[in-house]
Amino acid sequence: MAAVARLQKRFIKVPEVQPQTIDVGLGENRRSIAYLWDMPPPDDDRGVFWLTGFMSDMTSTKASFVADWARSNQIGCTRFDFSGHGRSSGKITDGTIGHWLEEALEVFDKVTVGPQLIVGSSMGGHIALLMLKKLLRDNKAEADRIASVILIAPAWDMTEELMWKEMSEADRKTLAETGVVYHPSDYGEPYAITRKLIEEGREHLLARKTLIPARPVTILQGLKDADVPPAHTRELLTFLKGKDVKLVEVPDGDHSLSRPQDLEILEAELGEMMLLD
Repeated sequence: MAAVARLQKRFIKVPEVQPQTIDVGLGENRRSIAYLWDMPPPDDDRGVFWLTGFMSDMTSTKASFVADWARSNQIGCTRFDFSGHGRSSGKITDGTIGHWLEEALEVFDKVTVGPQLIVGSSMGGHIALLMLKKLLRDNKAEADRIASVILIAPAWDMTEELMWKEMSEADRKTLAETGVVYHPSDYGEPYAITRKLIEEGREHLLARKTLIPARPVTILQGLKDADVPPAHTRELLTFLKGKDVKLVEVPDGDHSLSRPQDLEILEAELGEMMLLD
């Protein structure tokens, strides 16, 4: 962490502020979503839109690094906590891909201004691709505000490919009987995987169908990632099509890609995507 802190000293530190909130959903599905918005300067409305991973939050090492980088380069930055995460309302066991996608779209629409570089980490990468797919289909004007995308160990179709298909028969039985199964995590509390998360997630699968992003996409993947295996990310390239789709593999990188050398790679990609010198 000390090395990460030294790297971040090159940037203007984003001040600690209380997050704002936005309500998403109706009735019993209403969630209060906490977000941090670093306003873009008046002469340049570009921004970075951060999408966090499952069981992570908007103040993680990478999220804070991106926010500090944006401030130092006079670029706006928006980050938020999915429901059941961080400072947003709700329980993780009530969360679904559909809810988290709805929250991302609502914050993108109501908070951000101007062209955005979307940066999605792990589950956030899956949500970023679902956002792009939906907006390309339903709202071209909003889709056009997605200028470029960075995916960090993107957990595409994670509920099916990385959860359900990887479950033992014993875990599947437990899930059917109790509605939830817990998996150990290297990053803190065990992951709670619910039957609702798996079943609802099947309504939001990319399902290996061709997706043409029509804007630059860079994918960062650690080759020692045990949570989102390199083969999973390489398979994404078989249906995410376009001349501006690039995969950058980090030979000794793990899932977090939060070491100083990993953040330097991320910094370089942020600058390239934002067309900075």
